[in-house]
Amino acid sequence: MKKKAKLRAVENIAKYIFTICAVIAIFAVCSITAYMIAKGTTAFTKVGVLELLFGSTWKPTAEEPSYGILYIILTSIVGTGISVLIGVPIGLLTAVFLTEVSNKKLAMIVQPAVELLAAIPSVIYGLFGLMILNPLMYKLEKIIFADSENHQFTGGSNLISAVIVLAVMILPTVVNVSASSIRAVSKDIRAASLALGASRIQTIFKVTIPAAKSGIMTGAVLGIGRALGEAMAINMVAGGTVNIPLPFNSVRFLTTQLVSEMGYAEGLHRQVLFTVGLVLYVFIMAVNLILQKIRKGATLDE
Repeated sequence: MKKKAKLRAVENIAKYIFTICAVIAIFAVCSITAYMIAKGTTAFTKVGVLELLFGSTWKPTAEEPSYGILYIILTSIVGTGISVLIGVPIGLLTAVFLTEVSNKKLAMIVQPAVELLAAIPSVIYGLFGLMILNPLMYKLEKIIFADSENHQFTGGSNLISAVIVLAVMILPTVVNVSASSIRAVSKDIRAASLALGASRIQTIFKVTIPAAKSGIMTGAVLGIGRALGEAMAINMVAGGTVNIPLPFNSVRFLTTQLVSEMGYAEGLHRQVLFTVGLVLYVFIMAVNLILQKIRKGATLDE
């Protein structure tokens, strides 16, 4: 009886602890949401929704200031989208290699290398892009636009550099989550596929990956969140100019906009930057909600 009473007491205490943690998490999300809405909507009434979200001119310190963030929004969408299109397939194929193709010795070498990528600080990726990637992009830029008189050279600090850095940065997240999901697939499913005459490659791509798609989707969501929220590395390689997101243009993302100007912004300029933060927050929440629905659909299909 005493043991049962102790077990019940422990279970009740654990239940209360879990409930408190859940309440704290919910409170934190609600608090951040309320704060961003309160701070970020002020500029809409002063500048105007259309001018702010669809204006293409950003001159906050001019005599007649303009606060259009359309190009900044488009840059974040285009840059994140392309980096995910590059990083997720590479990460998934790397996970397949680690779990289904390579031998244990080789996997023991590749896996720590992938995990090391996750441990590298963002500023190191930025330095890599600044010292190695940007000079290469500048050489490519000079070759492509050698005969162009109107092109403004950026020294290699452009959208392509930012996309490559982002794609590399999301790799460890996608690889680790995808590999864990693939390993969780039952061996009986693989054996059944092979027994029915499917080849190893067919089994991987038509049986194993579809069975693990819920976890793979989770890795993609985390990768998108990492790409959308990155600031330091992108600030070092993208150039920092508010521009239309073309490959060789110097560009500015939503995150780098906050990093670049929040330190000295005042008055309406500062309020608009909070609106930029609100737009970024809405993007991240929308992407998470959409992909969660897709993931739930994938789980139901399984």
